[in-house]
Amino acid sequence: MNQQNYSIEAGNADRLGAHPVGDGVNFAVFSANAEKIDICLFSPDGKQELQQMTLPDRLGDIWHGFVPGLPEGALYGLRAYGPYEPQLGHRFNPAKLLIDPYARRLSGRLVQDTALLGYDSRAAQADMSVDQRDSAPFMPKGVVTADAPALPRGRRVARDQVVIYEAHPKGLTAAHPGVPEELRGRFAGLASDAIIEHLTKLGITTLELLPVQAHADESFLLRKGLSNYWGYNTLAFFAPETGYTAEGDPAEFRDMVTRLHEAGIEVIIDVVYNHTAEGNELGPTLSFRGLDNASYYRLMADNPRYYVNDTGTGNTVDCAHPMVMRMILDSLRYWVEQMGVDGFRFDLAPVLGREPSGFIRDGRFLSALRQDPVLANIRLIAEPWDVGPGGYQLGNFPPPFLEWNDRFRDGVRRFWRGDGSIADLAERMTGSAPTFDHHGRAPQATVNFITAHDGFTLADLTAYNQKHNLPNHEGNRDGHNENYSDNMGSEGPTADAAINDARALRRRNLLATLMLSQGTPMLLAGDEIANTQDGNNNAYCQDNATGWIGWDAPDQALADFTARLIALRHAHPVLHQRRFLHSLPIPEGGRDLVWHLPNGTEPSPDDWQKTDLRALALEIRMAANSPERATDATDAAFIAINGGQTPVQMNLPVLANGGWMRVLDSAAALAQDRAETGASAEIAAESIAVFMPEEGRE
Repeated sequence: MNQQNYSIEAGNADRLGAHPVGDGVNFAVFSANAEKIDICLFSPDGKQELQQMTLPDRLGDIWHGFVPGLPEGALYGLRAYGPYEPQLGHRFNPAKLLIDPYARRLSGRLVQDTALLGYDSRAAQADMSVDQRDSAPFMPKGVVTADAPALPRGRRVARDQVVIYEAHPKGLTAAHPGVPEELRGRFAGLASDAIIEHLTKLGITTLELLPVQAHADESFLLRKGLSNYWGYNTLAFFAPETGYTAEGDPAEFRDMVTRLHEAGIEVIIDVVYNHTAEGNELGPTLSFRGLDNASYYRLMADNPRYYVNDTGTGNTVDCAHPMVMRMILDSLRYWVEQMGVDGFRFDLAPVLGREPSGFIRDGRFLSALRQDPVLANIRLIAEPWDVGPGGYQLGNFPPPFLEWNDRFRDGVRRFWRGDGSIADLAERMTGSAPTFDHHGRAPQATVNFITAHDGFTLADLTAYNQKHNLPNHEGNRDGHNENYSDNMGSEGPTADAAINDARALRRRNLLATLMLSQGTPMLLAGDEIANTQDGNNNAYCQDNATGWIGWDAPDQALADFTARLIALRHAHPVLHQRRFLHSLPIPEGGRDLVWHLPNGTEPSPDDWQKTDLRALALEIRMAANSPERATDATDAAFIAINGGQTPVQMNLPVLANGGWMRVLDSAAALAQDRAETGASAEIAAESIAVFMPEEGRE
């Protein structure tokens, strides 16, 4: 952009943000409480503020103006004028350059400095004072960005076939030797041949990425030489994180999505609309706080100087405010239509449904989202808890939401550790029906997982009894204390072959339980190769070898076992059903779900209460009320589970035609399928085996 003086005239309020129109750029900014808003133009390097122009017109609470001749690519920021009255919820300070909430691209990085604070931190009651220093030198600048052509939707994976792979946008490729060095840690690296080949070989249908929207590092982490690696500290809801691109160009993200779509892989992104990087009342003024603090955030009713903190991060976005709701919906549509994503995982999702009276499943935001013609038919996943009152809402989100199911995680971990009940395991493996079977929801509503980014990796779950988070410099106080983990006899790495064999078997058992359960399975990236974080169960600040996946010595046997599991799941509809199983009669005789004790009898009510019952099997057919029965009625499976320390003989159900094939055995890892000729089959200690009818004989 040259250094000419631009004029500004009345524009229009139709689209918020900065949009090239004809021979110039239209700006529109929401603020209900501002008295004036300026557009600030910067030199191409972002270091020199060239011109300030006041938005000349206002329609309702939208301030707008048109700048003739301003080119695409111009760098800009905002300054908002109004009362600085924290006790009334207002924190306007025109000395602070603000990021446009609708900025689609950022230039430069946020530099933590006290000049970002809207108040004088040296004052006795700090946030009640005003700081007059200009924050522009430390702020990223918005980049005027034109609309890109709408990306075509990728292949729609059938909801019952989805297998999610949760990965960090940088950590998946940062240390991968097969990814070109210049692409490691970037969106382009995610679209590399090596990563696509790995995902395809595993059978992954859906890549779920930790936050990709621009985010900020907290000053307390920077002082420790760390950073907010995970990115749950959003700075701009439309702009991609500049650190994952060559120059912050959204095209790199679009190209990544296109290439993954061509490989048949969906892309879901983790989004954080519940809070922002501005923190509590002592946090920096970066965007929303300076534009209209009282509108964007939920403030304490009896003292608006302070923020409602239902997120545990210092502030809570007011998703029920009409214009904030509009911004979030606009952001979601942008990521679908122009960036090509196939769905979203919502961090701390109860915030989205929280009204003044509490969480409401049919509240304003959730209702608006579900009726939106662009958003209603994409994948929507809720993390169904936050730290606010009534914050645990598992099972209470409306269709079409799926929900992370932490009860599956904990129940399965505890069973294989030896202190969980087989009754709880049975409920988890059949889709957690008491929690999700209502309002027409399908088993896919439960997102089943053993591990996620937050917590131990699968390898560490079987190698550590205690968290080892000292590298986070928080005195090992951070992270979960109860992990239901088991080091199998030695804390951390060991040369003991017996312990290592036991750990390998436990990992296979956990993965098998995940992939053989009804619902939507989610695999943590790196678990399939036994990636470790050295016992750190909260690696949110570890942008290094701890947080990155280590590809130098992958457990290829475990990766092959995982691929076999996923292939088995994909091949048999009985393992990924669209209806819940309720032991109902089926036309060909018997029931769609039958539980078996080792002797072949069904468990009694007393049996289900026994804490020492460690062996059980489930025989499943297509659900009695399933439309898929017309084509898949002959599909059947017999899954035998032995959580005990000695082998058991498990009676096999009698088939009308032929016998059973053992198609998977966690104790034998990658053994070949074999026919079972007897009336029973031996199930090894602490193992899980799957039997299918011999091909064409059932």
